[in-house]
Amino acid sequence: MTADAAGAVREGFRRVHGGSPEGVWAAPGRVNLIGEHTDYNDGFALPMALPQAVVVAARRRGDGLLRLHSAQGGAATAELRVAGLAPGATAGWARYPAGVVWALRERGLPVGGADVYLDSTVPAGAGLSSSAALECAVAVAYDELYGLGMARPELARAAQHAENAYAGVPCGVMDQMASVCCTGGHALHLDSRSLEVRQVPFDLAGHGLRLLVLDTRVKHDLADGAYAALRAGCERAARLLGLPALRDLDGAGLPAALTRLPGELVPLVRHVVTENARVGRAVAELAAGRPEALGPLLTEGHASLRDDYGVSCAETDLAVAAAVAAGALGARMTGGGFGGSVIALVRAGEAADVAAAVAEAFAAAGRAAPAVLEAVPSPGARRIG
Repeated sequence: MTADAAGAVREGFRRVHGGSPEGVWAAPGRVNLIGEHTDYNDGFALPMALPQAVVVAARRRGDGLLRLHSAQGGAATAELRVAGLAPGATAGWARYPAGVVWALRERGLPVGGADVYLDSTVPAGAGLSSSAALECAVAVAYDELYGLGMARPELARAAQHAENAYAGVPCGVMDQMASVCCTGGHALHLDSRSLEVRQVPFDLAGHGLRLLVLDTRVKHDLADGAYAALRAGCERAARLLGLPALRDLDGAGLPAALTRLPGELVPLVRHVVTENARVGRAVAELAAGRPEALGPLLTEGHASLRDDYGVSCAETDLAVAAAVAAGALGARMTGGGFGGSVIALVRAGEAADVAAAVAEAFAAAGRAAPAVLEAVPSPGARRIG
């Protein structure tokens, strides 16, 4: 994140709100290398932050008003009274930042109003956590503006609570933890139960590798309802097995556990247990300096998301198949599913060929080519100006 980005947001703030902000903060989007749909099962994940971020300029107000303006939201500025914030009371994109302020107040913290101007380079609807980046940028801004002194996991929990209870999206905590806790050059090994994290070196360039993000630019409408149903299914399975969460079932106990479940829950449980194991294998490979060994784990994880968890779709399946056929070391969908993006681990010299092959496969199927980004392990949320 450059000084240019901070300067542009400062200028936008002056244009909309007048005067100068008290500071500028940024929070990144993320890709999840492995560990999908494990966080709400108290499991493990291995995300990394992206260079793309939400940038927020903000200034406290003493009159209890929260004034929100987005460079992507048109000419209107949302004006809300902090004391009146409540779930269901805010529509559209503004419910994410407003929800953070509400969540902080729910914790009894002394926060008031603010003028906020934000801009984002995180593609919306791409499965790269644009909403979590927005929440976390506002959370770190408010933490500093109001002198809250919150630890990073606390900020992540507040942002998650905003998305769950205020915006009505039953997500786990992985997206928010990645946005606030990642460091440059590392992936984040996250324990979603304890919120303990370990920074795992992820030196792509040093090993002649690149990680491509292939944004299919499709999002299927069933995503929110299906996501909630999947989470409910996992929680039901844990109750039937007498477990606090599916995280407490390991590979050794999986075969016997599956015989005790109704058929519709079997594939969900199988995915969660095997996906947690894949996270452990991925961390071991990175710790041993073998990032290229992530490739087969990505492809294996995609098969599990497609066949057991049922959250892939024709577009993401096509991107994975075309990338692997063109020489990618491995590929999988990333994010909640039902569209969004695929990550492909490739040798640096083959990146352009893999991207071109995916575009050709999409053209042959009558679909627009995915947008291509490069995932570079980047820092988490921070003040930038």
